Amino acid sequence: MKSFLKSFTAMALALSFSGQAAAQLKEIGAGEGQVNIIAWAGYIERGETDKNYDWVTEFEKATSCKVNVKTAATSDEMVALMNEGGFDLVTASGDASLRLIAGKRVQPINTDLIKSWSTIDERIQNAAWHTVDGVHYGTPYVWGANVLMYNTDVFKEAPKSWNVVFEPMDLPDGKPNAGRVQAYDGAIYIADAALYLMKHKPELGIKDPYELNEDQYKAALELLRGQRKLIGRYWHDAFIQMDDFKNEGIAASGSWPFMVNVLKAEKAKVGSTFPEEGITGWADTTMLHVDAANPNCAYMWMEHSLSPKVQGDVSAWFGTVPSVPAACKGNALLTDEGCKANGYENFEQIKFWRTPTAKCATQNDQCVPYYRWVSDYIGVIGGR
Repeated sequence: MKSFLKSFTAMALALSFSGQAAAQLKEIGAGEGQVNIIAWAGYIERGETDKNYDWVTEFEKATSCKVNVKTAATSDEMVALMNEGGFDLVTASGDASLRLIAGKRVQPINTDLIKSWSTIDERIQNAAWHTVDGVHYGTPYVWGANVLMYNTDVFKEAPKSWNVVFEPMDLPDGKPNAGRVQAYDGAIYIADAALYLMKHKPELGIKDPYELNEDQYKAALELLRGQRKLIGRYWHDAFIQMDDFKNEGIAASGSWPFMVNVLKAEKAKVGSTFPEEGITGWADTTMLHVDAANPNCAYMWMEHSLSPKVQGDVSAWFGTVPSVPAACKGNALLTDEGCKANGYENFEQIKFWRTPTAKCATQNDQCVPYYRWVSDYIGVIGGR
């Protein structure tokens, strides 16, 4: 698996975007009866967890396209699943989308067939993580931040810094943080360490947490190896992390607003905050597989996903920001304050996930490419 990831990522990050073979759909025809989607947990709900959150049932009734969902826990898993094939769509974050484009796993979309395209937030309508040489390879879905989630019994006030998960210390309840903090087990988490070092070791000269020269990269790995001694569990399963906060004594971790919202709904004692060092985040794109077997249903779903009702409901459930600003008003679940609460005005402050490449803008030297992030982070988690 490791050799596959290295060879695939090296190929993808060559970023040779030309020669995409798939023929763009010219018009939407009759649905094929189903659409198969790879998605993050909580992104596609049919009311099974909470009957108020269902943006699948009406779509299926209106189109006769049954929605089949494969939940993926990391961007690397999404890339691997798309590489295997058998799916129509994926809700890819920025650390996967360009790899999928370069690897020719997704096809350009015909925006003329997406009636709601003009309603997309101008800040992300032509974003670099889904647009190459003016060609769009997907429809924006939602975006958001990687927050610091904490136990409110341990922290009577929100922690101000990410140091509670990176540095050994006693927490406000007088007990050590060792064994009571978590970290994400995707290689993109190295960027969180780099973001922390931007403030705490400015002499390293890090300007972008996704563009690290050798010395900066080594410093990030050193911080993560030290963190390894504190980690109770590396998480990627949202529901396991929620169980850990409820039942295993976890006090603090990077997390997604989705987990915070679900735990708060269950009256669990958690809160979340944006620490002073800043935050990483994700802007996700619904992308069409190059060999999609159900393109008509896929285009119907992409249009459906941009409706203000769906955008607002998804954002209320997951704690995200809609890609369609009209969703910020008049949605009963999100409320008129929801977009602001979820970070609509913090767009410029979020360091959005993207795949690190050897060629980078902020360094005189070459940057460390993503395949090394993958192999080295596996080593960190393994205690090497």
